[in-house]
Amino acid sequence: MLGLCGGSESKRGATMAPPLTASLRGEYQQLWESCLVRPAKLAAADGVAVKIAAGRDRYQTVATRLGIPWYAIGLIHAMESGLDFGTHLHNGDPLTARTERVPAGRPAQGNPPFAWEASAEDALTFTGFAVGKDWSVAGLLYKLEAYNGWGYRSKHPKT
Repeated sequence: MLGLCGGSESKRGATMAPPLTASLRGEYQQLWESCLVRPAKLAAADGVAVKIAAGRDRYQTVATRLGIPWYAIGLIHAMESGLDFGTHLHNGDPLTARTERVPAGRPAQGNPPFAWEASAEDALTFTGFAVGKDWSVAGLLYKLEAYNGWGYRSKHPKT
């Protein structure tokens, strides 16, 4: 197990997740409350939201099994595989084989081609995303950052 939402930072060899302290929780909440979509990006953001909503039934199937919100899976799907149901939620590699990029060799069980839902469940379990039950705005943002890795926080703290 990679640790609480060990996600990309562990599978890519970077540092482990910092604890979700009250200070970090406040930082995520402040970032959320001050977030604005640039007018030039509004149509693209709306398009992603519409596509995530269109996949709700598939996300809900996995979410129900793991006890996490369906929209959290949709957000990861957008981050990792461009909302393509023909690819692994782990990293966007095709479902026709085990993952080749980090994390390689996933899912460890079963035979390709993999069903998207089975691979998504493996990704969310393998990374530890499904561990913990804090689905507040701050808790979700923390888990999404952990899933994608702590590189921006450590290398680009103003981003």
